[in-house]
Amino acid sequence: MGTKLRAALIGLGMMGRHHCRILRSLDQVELVAVADPNGDAHGAADGLEVLSSVEELIAKGIDYCVVAVPTAYHEEVGLKLAEAGVHTLIEKPLAQDVAGAKRLTQAFESRGLIGAVGHIERYNPALQNLRKRLENGELGSIYQVVTRRQGPFPNRISDVGVVKDLATHDIDLTAWVTRQPFVSVAARTAHKSGREHEDLVAMVGQLADGTVTNHLVNWLSPMKERVTIVTGERGCFVADTLTADLTFYANASVPTEWEALSAFRGVSEGDMVRYAIAKPEPLRTEHEQFRDALLGKPGADIVTMRQGLATVAVAEAAIESAQKGQTVQVSVPE
Repeated sequence: MGTKLRAALIGLGMMGRHHCRILRSLDQVELVAVADPNGDAHGAADGLEVLSSVEELIAKGIDYCVVAVPTAYHEEVGLKLAEAGVHTLIEKPLAQDVAGAKRLTQAFESRGLIGAVGHIERYNPALQNLRKRLENGELGSIYQVVTRRQGPFPNRISDVGVVKDLATHDIDLTAWVTRQPFVSVAARTAHKSGREHEDLVAMVGQLADGTVTNHLVNWLSPMKERVTIVTGERGCFVADTLTADLTFYANASVPTEWEALSAFRGVSEGDMVRYAIAKPEPLRTEHEQFRDALLGKPGADIVTMRQGLATVAVAEAAIESAQKGQTVQVSVPE
């Protein structure tokens, strides 16, 4: 690789235009080519020729590529980039199904290429800070993770339902902050807006260490909510990823003289702390980490394709659970 990494982008839609903006401003990176068979609706190319295919991008001699095309095309585009020896960051979810995600993972791993998935919520400052605090044992044992991700329907999504588009954020961030994989899920979905795919899911999960999780996700709410609550022996953390705020509610150990209450071994409300944390843009952090991984910098934190594959497996198990009306064990292909 030369002094600057030669980067390319395929997909200039709602997410692609933001990837384009970040790629233009990254140190040690030069955006040399962009492609979108549908053209450049948002004017993101800004002087660069808009190519029409991944083959044309590859012909430009690129070190890496960001893939922001619809989910249905992730596998096809990703496999061509792998065959050409191009390191790749693919928007989430990694692929439309487990089989496609497995093929992509194997294609990049077998060639020794760096492949990553754009699970942007991992890079939200509130969740980054939360994970460090959990790692430092500030909560003690973790009992439960609850997430709520609700809001109106985004017109850009047509090829997957709310489970694979939105719930994959919560599946990934839950496994990441707790460092525990999902082992089973039970879910219920609904179709309320006349579209082909589900637009609401309520899901209960269990992680490998026994932690219980709960995820409410929909495209039917007129208000927007993005919250992650982690409860443990010392209290609970509440991360609001819309505002990137992190709050801690402590369990108070206050002696009580009231006999009926003192016999009950529960918790009582203690101090509440709202942390002041730096708030860099999550997408920029995601790009910086991927660039650092390509440059071989130690500690670069990317969402690997193998992790992306595990997330798709959990999402598929949730859809299967809703169809069958029963709990489904999560099985991630080797």
